[in-house]
Amino acid sequence: MPPDRQPSGLAGAIRPDWAAPAGITALMSTRLGGVSQAPFDSLNLRPPALGGVDVDTPAAVLENQHRFAQALGARPVWLQQVHGTDVLRLTAAHLRPGMPLARADASISTEPGIACAVQVADCLPVLLCSANGRAVGAAHAGWRGLAAGVVDKTVAALCEAAACEPGQLLAWLGPCIGPAAFEVGADVLQAFAADPQALQPDDALLFRFSPRPDGSPRWRADLPGLARRRLAALGVGAVSGGTWCTAAEPSRFFSFRLAPRTGRMAAAVAIHAR
Repeated sequence: MPPDRQPSGLAGAIRPDWAAPAGITALMSTRLGGVSQAPFDSLNLRPPALGGVDVDTPAAVLENQHRFAQALGARPVWLQQVHGTDVLRLTAAHLRPGMPLARADASISTEPGIACAVQVADCLPVLLCSANGRAVGAAHAGWRGLAAGVVDKTVAALCEAAACEPGQLLAWLGPCIGPAAFEVGADVLQAFAADPQALQPDDALLFRFSPRPDGSPRWRADLPGLARRRLAALGVGAVSGGTWCTAAEPSRFFSFRLAPRTGRMAAAVAIHAR
């Protein structure tokens, strides 16, 4: 049975295909298996506390979050994500009712039963765990956060918490907008220190020149490939996933580029509660 078809207790959900140690649980939701109505159908996990206009019904989101937590087997801590690089170390205090959402784009945990979770709808979710099973982490890696170092900071925080080296970490990349659909401008290349006028061979593999019909210069960026390169530079060699495109499967995944008024999926990882 393929890794993304394994039973999860939640319709359509994906179990990471990584060799995580016993005692680690991880799950990635799709848009399936919830109660929300269109255009948030059906497993929208965007926290009601984030507010906004024309958003989903809070009761529906809370039911969806309950279903996700049940399938994961741990309690996710939701974040107010801002495409930054702050990494939050989770404790039981973050699960208290009424706690405001922390502004961060990554989290780590060493406490059983507390899940590190990130919300996505085209950005790349990166799940991490230490081979010794002492710590887990999750990072929200859109291109801005990835270029700014959110994965770097998450790896450093996780290694410190688990008392290990980057080579002793495992990483899994979830669904995001794929290289055939992710159109970017020169500013994105420059954020990754790539020269749009003279791409080096390694950069050319990750940024394919694809001008618009009017001749405007554009590139197709490989977000999972950029994350793999960053992880490799950090010393993380055990990396899996990163094979799904959210924009290519709108019936399965939420995609902000395809529909700005849409829901959010989540990727989460936790140490099993003892």
